[in-house]
Amino acid sequence: MPSQGSDLSYTVPGMSTQDSSRIVAMLQLRLHALNDLHLTLKHIHWNVVGPHFIAVHEMLDPQVDEVRSMTDDLAERISTLGGEPKGTPGALVDERTWNDYSIGRAEAIEHLGALDLVYTGVIKDHREAMQATETSDPVTQDMLIEQLRGLELFQWFVRAHLESSGGRLSTRGATTETGAAGQAADQAREQP
Repeated sequence: MPSQGSDLSYTVPGMSTQDSSRIVAMLQLRLHALNDLHLTLKHIHWNVVGPHFIAVHEMLDPQVDEVRSMTDDLAERISTLGGEPKGTPGALVDERTWNDYSIGRAEAIEHLGALDLVYTGVIKDHREAMQATETSDPVTQDMLIEQLRGLELFQWFVRAHLESSGGRLSTRGATTETGAAGQAADQAREQP
């Protein structure tokens, strides 16, 4: 069963199976990333505690719904290009290039700090995929641009909780989720 690579037997008119194979492989990683993101968002939704619980809890469900819709679009584009989208948990775990979300039950601000780093990684990789499809597949690029618009908006929602009145983002310079969570909590304690 062809899924990606040079095994494609067809693709969309005007595109080579070689170009489609490359794009399918790239989109499969984006599909894994967004499947992981919507699961991470639900994990946070279930494990957020503290005085800002309800604000974060209610903010995340629309993000989950939109990210799930994005995964459907990615999977359908993979199929359109002649590939076979892999949406199983095993494929995600086997093929992902990042670690599992590392924060369990925690204060809202800690989860938001960690989630900022999650969004940064997803957006960075999505942007690279968008740029890589500029000349070879503008239809895929258009889809990725639209998804980036939503992902960047969601990160802004998260960052609005992490920014000080002086404009300092509490997660600035953090390289791990636990580090970002700690920095966000520290800044929140310092604010009046």
